[in-house]
Order: sequence, then structure tokens, then C-alpha cells
Amino acid sequence: MRVVILGGGPGGLYFAISLKLRDPSHEVVVVERNRLDDTFGWGVVLSEETLSNLEANDPVSAAAILSSFIYWDDVAVYYRGTVVRSGGHGFSGIGRQRLLNILQQRARSLGVTLRFETEAQNLEAYSDYDLIVGADGVNSRVRAALADVFKPDIDVRACKYIWLGTHQKFDDAFTFVFEETEHGWIWAHAYQFDADTATFIVECSEQVWRKAGFDRMNTAETITACEKIFKPYLNGNTLMTNAKHLRGSAWLNFNRVLCERWSSGNVVLLGDAAATAHFSVGSGSKLAMESAIALANYLQSELSMERAFARYEAERRLEVLRLQNSARNSTEWFEDIERYLHLDPVQFNYSLLTRSQRISHENLRQRDPEWLAGAEKWFETKATGRSSETARPPMFVPLRVRGVELKNRVVVSPMAQYRAVAGTPTDWHFVHYAERAKGGAGLVFTEMTCVSPEGRITPGCAGLYNDVQEQAWKRIVDFIHAETDAKVAIQLGHAGGKGSTQVGWETMDAPLASGNWEVVAPSPVAWSANNQTPREMTRADMDKVRDDFVRAAVMSARIGFDWLELHYAHGYLMSSFITPLTNKRNDEYGGNVENRMRLPLELFRAVRAVWPDDKPISVRISANDWVGAEGVTPHDAVAISRMLVDAGVDLIDVSAGQTSTRSKPVYGRMFQTPFSDRIRNEAGVATLAVGNIYEPDHVNSILMAGRADLVCLARPHLANPYWTLHAAADLGYEGATWPKPYLAGRDQLYRLKARAEVMTGRV
Repeated sequence: MRVVILGGGPGGLYFAISLKLRDPSHEVVVVERNRLDDTFGWGVVLSEETLSNLEANDPVSAAAILSSFIYWDDVAVYYRGTVVRSGGHGFSGIGRQRLLNILQQRARSLGVTLRFETEAQNLEAYSDYDLIVGADGVNSRVRAALADVFKPDIDVRACKYIWLGTHQKFDDAFTFVFEETEHGWIWAHAYQFDADTATFIVECSEQVWRKAGFDRMNTAETITACEKIFKPYLNGNTLMTNAKHLRGSAWLNFNRVLCERWSSGNVVLLGDAAATAHFSVGSGSKLAMESAIALANYLQSELSMERAFARYEAERRLEVLRLQNSARNSTEWFEDIERYLHLDPVQFNYSLLTRSQRISHENLRQRDPEWLAGAEKWFETKATGRSSETARPPMFVPLRVRGVELKNRVVVSPMAQYRAVAGTPTDWHFVHYAERAKGGAGLVFTEMTCVSPEGRITPGCAGLYNDVQEQAWKRIVDFIHAETDAKVAIQLGHAGGKGSTQVGWETMDAPLASGNWEVVAPSPVAWSANNQTPREMTRADMDKVRDDFVRAAVMSARIGFDWLELHYAHGYLMSSFITPLTNKRNDEYGGNVENRMRLPLELFRAVRAVWPDDKPISVRISANDWVGAEGVTPHDAVAISRMLVDAGVDLIDVSAGQTSTRSKPVYGRMFQTPFSDRIRNEAGVATLAVGNIYEPDHVNSILMAGRADLVCLARPHLANPYWTLHAAADLGYEGATWPKPYLAGRDQLYRLKARAEVMTGRV
């Protein structure tokens, strides 16, 4: 087979090697536009997993790569006059030029033809080749030539960066340096890659880049300015560029590339031409070289090129998406860095280390138990004002809000049960809430409890608008207070235009087959074509709804609830005022966000006036309508949260979506936590995080990084009412409170956990 590879980077060269190893008869040509020694960038980082893959694929080149590696174990973070170090991270670095030289020599030894300083021609010029590989990088001409087939999605990221080198040694740690200048914050990623040289990537926001005048500097002037900024860390050494072969400024914006397809006919994309991963997760070369192995394997094993391409893409796309998700999290952390610059150095370091979500709380414990133990002590001391020899996991550290102290940070999230009769809780609710209160969580929420009959979502929804309901709720609350040390919160809401629908296990959000009641909303906008159109609310309707909430709040106080939450999310009545998707009013309650917030704020103030001063009120909001700029965006959610905080709200319960049938959520593990993170750290308010959180590791990571103050779990508590007690046992924490009749079960659980750890060698 005659093969031409357009692009002589690590991916293209390693594919040439891999293909020749599988069949020496292949005629393989690599075409590279730059000179032999031209390269952008300085060092390359490869993981132990990638090294193992390289060694299995080609022991010869792997041995040469391994012999050239620089190894280090620590991460050092310089921030606000401090340096925080943590270990166990296990990095390996090699000079990019050295890596290319190794691969070039190996390719030549296998009979690969290398053509440097050769511009790739139109694809028609290679029509006599059986296979054309586009390995020509992020600005791929091959991809551009067949863009209508490959359909690339190119996301230009916000920060500016320049890839420099230095003879200053950073051989003891992967080093991050954050410097505050008169123009704003600028930071560097630095790591050693040979005995004498380190990579030094300088990065900043575009706003700072322009304020500092970098947009008007040539490369030499840029280097001089960067040397001045980072002088304390360079020990008299200079910064260097090896990108003189690049046209224009050496400053770049990172392009995240992902193609809908990776092949067309006999043309296939490889490496950055197909997909990119941000340099802050150090995996671009890893992706390219491992993809090269996969492509070579399938071209050898499959009966046709078409089948080989299909299997190559199916295997590698999943890995690419997984890594790009982590890379996106990491990229956004740096793009939004001003959000975190108020954090204590310990928490700032933790947030940095866990930014991609690839490293979790317990993973950090495995890497550096001493450092994490110190960080946990810091968290507990900050929360309680008391220091201790040993610290609890963050999820078991108490939290005080007004006069209410929660024993831990785990919250049983509101979950509709659809078991009420005429709005009255039944024995089902008694058992449901009692079991979860016994299960160890610090705070147990009721389902959304409706403030009027017409405010119910379904006929099975609970309410609080008459004496019978009040007594039923009081029975539940009294039991929880008498038999557990959990606190209990009521969530009050009004369904608005999403009311008069079927219960959850029938057709969600669909109208009743019969017996529908009238629904109201800010505007006559139906939830869907199948739902009834709500009546537009008058001022009298608003007064009634406000008074219904006040009445329910007064009843909640009499019942003895410890905490009150107002439901302003998920398309229900107050949410439908907040989002422009359903609020089309032309009066003072519609239009800009201040007007759309008028009734929700008015309602909150009326409730706050009758709710006990020593008890908190939280408000749940949808922080993203998932429809882009037409609806509420995460940026808008910060402004909305600030208005609520200014009115006196204690915490924001940060959810998202369910405000429109047009929404397109991006699901994933902890997928709504970034909204909580943003609101907490930009609006300066305590938050509750929700959304696909199901492991103790998730909870501890969210809390320790300062992404939320409380963590809500729904489905895990449906599957296991004793989730929190089991989490304590999993973490070896013995301070969780068990009901006295269950102590024998507790003791057995801890014995079994200890035995399992001995058997698996974890102790």
C-alpha cells in the first residue's frame, strides 16, 4: 500500500512507524512543510499509561524516549506570596524536538521517506496514493479541503498564551505561577523536559493581554515583558522562543477542534487535525500517538479500509470526548480564574488540582495523604473556628446558617412522591422522610409543597394550605426532631403553567386526561402544544399567590421546619417570571431581568417578614435554560443570585433547565456543579450543588474546592436512604450518628469494611 502522511509531528511520524512495523512492504512518505529542526513548543508530557502503550507497540523507539525523559512528582503552586506543594502526581517530560528526532530516526530506519520544507499540495496531487493521512495539526489543510465532509467544530478559546522556554530549572515540580500585575493576573505553566531546559507557557485573559500592550509588541518585546513579570522565578535566566518560523505573533488562542467525521474515501484525519485537547491537561501528543497505534492496527486487521476507518473512529472518538470533557473543564478554570482569586492558597491549590475532574478527593489522598490531611484540617478550622489533630472528611464538617447548625453537608434533595391525597401527606410521606432523616444526612428537604390547590403540579402533589395538611406535616417533622439529629426543610412552590398534569410515572408534564384545573402564568405561553395555555396573571392574581406563600410560610414555622426554600426553578410559576422564554409581559413585570425579578423578590420579602429571623431561607433557581442567549444563561444567573442575596436570601440552590421543551442540556457527572461554582464565587453567596452527584468523592471534591457549601443528592437517596451512613463507613469516618436501635448494624458494617480493606491490601 502506498501511503502519504501530510504532517510530520509526533502523530504523523508515529503512525508511519506503526504502519511499517505491521507490514514493511508499505511505501510510506511523510510530507512536512517546516524544516527538519523547526518545532512549535518546547516540552511534551506523556503519562505512564501512554508509555506502556508505546512500549508494547514499538520497544525500540519507546526505549529511546524513556531514556530521554525527565521525571518529577510534585505540583508547586505560587500564589499570593505563598507556595503550596503536593506530591504523587508522577509526570514525565521530554523535549518536543528530541521526541521528533527519535521518531524521525526510527521512521527512517524502517524505510519511511521524510520530505521536509515541502508544502502539501491539493489532495488531487496525491491521487496515486492508496491512503492519505491528514496529520497536519490544528490548522489542517486536509481538514479544510474536505470540511463539508468532516464538518469540523472549532471553538476558539478565550485566553491568550505564548509557548516559551527557559534554562531556569523547574525540575522538582510541575510549576504554576500566578502573578498579579498592574494590568491584571498573568500566569505561567512551567516544567522541565531535559537537563537544561524547561517549558514556560505564559497565559492571560485577552483583556489583560491588551491592557499590558502585548497586542502591540513583537516577540522580542513580549519576552522582555514576560521576563520582568516572572523575574522572581527565573533566577536571572532568560525566556526563549523557538517559534520564529511562525508567521505573525507568537501569541495564540487555543482552538478546540472536534470533527463530525474523521474519514472520507481514502483520506483520514489523525491527531490535532481530528481533535485537540488543551495544553493544560498535557494530552495532545498522547491522543495523537495512541490514535496512530489504533489506526495502524485496524488497517492491518480489517478486510477493507472503510471498515478500518470505522473501527478506528469508533474506538478513538470515545477517548477523545472523555479527554476533551476534562480539557474543557481545565480550560474554563483558567479562563474564569478571576472567580477563584479570593480563595485561600490551600483551597486555590485544591481547586487547581481538581479542575479537570480527572483528579478527585480520594485520588489526591492516594497521591499525597499528608497534604490532603492538612487541607482537610484547614477546611474544618475555617468552617468551625476550631482546630483538631485529625480532620473529618469535608462532607461531615458542620455548617451553621443563621441559628441553624447542620451536622454535615449532605442534603436529601427535594423529590416529588406523587402520593398525597388532596394535597395531604400520607403514611408514605411519613416513612419516606423518616427513613432518610435516620439515614445520616444533615438536611432533609420535602418535595415541592404547593401553596394552593391550583398551585399543584399533579393531583398527587403535597400541599400546605389547610389545617389537615399542617397536622400531617407536623407529625413528620416532630418524629424527625425526636428521633434523629437531622434538620428538615420545606420547599414551597407553585406550579404555574406546568400545573394540572399527570403524576411522574405516567406521562411527565402532560395534562390530565380529565379534571384539569385552570393554570396561570406571567404570559399565555403553554408548556407544550399538548398543554393548556395558562391565563395571564393580573395584579390580583399576583397578590393571591404572594399571600398563599406567606400563609404557607407561617404554617411552616408553626409546624417547626428548620429551613425554608422557595422554588424559583424548573419552569414553575416564579421561574416562568424569571425566564424570558415564558415571560412576555409588557408591563413592569416583564422585559429586562430587573422587571422579571420584581414579583419573585416581592414574594421573597413578604415570606422573609413572617419567617423566623434565626432560620434560613434558600431559593432554588434554574441557572441555565439550555437554549443559549434566548433564555437565562449562567451569566444571567449570577445577576439573578445577586438580586436575591441583596434582598436577604441566605443560600442559592443551583439547579438548571426544565424551563422549556427546547432546552438541550449537556449531561454528565456533576454536570450542574459549574453553575453553583460560578454563582458561589462570583456572587459571593453560599450555594447548594445538585445534579448527577452520587459518590462521596464527588461531595468532598465539590466542598473542598469551594464549588458549593452543601451538596444535594436525589436518586442515590431513593436507592439507599442510608447513603450518608454508608459513605461514612466507606471513608472510615466513625463520627456519624446512627439511630440507637441500629448500632449493632453499624458495628457489623465497619467490621466488614475493615475486613475488606485487609483482604484487598488497602491498609
